[in-house]
Amino acid sequence: MHIGLKIGLVWALSGVAWGTTLEQLSMGTMIRQSTAIVRVRVGGSSAGRRGSDIYTSYRLDVLETFKASKTVPSEVAVPGGTLSGTRQTVAGAPKLVDGQEYVLFLWTSPSGLTQVIGLSQGVFTVLKNANGEATVVRAASTEPMLGPAGQPVTDQSVNLTLDALRQMVQGGAK
Repeated sequence: MHIGLKIGLVWALSGVAWGTTLEQLSMGTMIRQSTAIVRVRVGGSSAGRRGSDIYTSYRLDVLETFKASKTVPSEVAVPGGTLSGTRQTVAGAPKLVDGQEYVLFLWTSPSGLTQVIGLSQGVFTVLKNANGEATVVRAASTEPMLGPAGQPVTDQSVNLTLDALRQMVQGGAK
């Protein structure tokens, strides 16, 4: 019984050490791997389960399509959320705001689940700069991140005009 208690305690505490490590993705990689890149306005959200995991599904009002391999998705699933009093948090998962405009880099799996590429790396908030020009911004991720060779790296924030991003997508950002 004493050994069982120790094993249970170690198992319960080991969950504290679990976390998410993101793979740093270049703009070119995100463009190539995305099945859709869209400018959207978020139109609400709801939480649901996929197996034992909670996902928050955000409804998307598509304003512009930069890239789409098939149909343009009308919602995106983000890991984590609150459902029936249970809350799951996933490090690096973006939190989208109802009514806010974004450019999202999306990937739809063969099962039909659409998610954001690279978690928060694939979410760019659309804002207006001092000149009234539309820009896209993404704060640097504070989550642990590894580079292509597996080495720890520091993420960088992104701030581009919407036109510059559009041109990168059209050119494939090699």
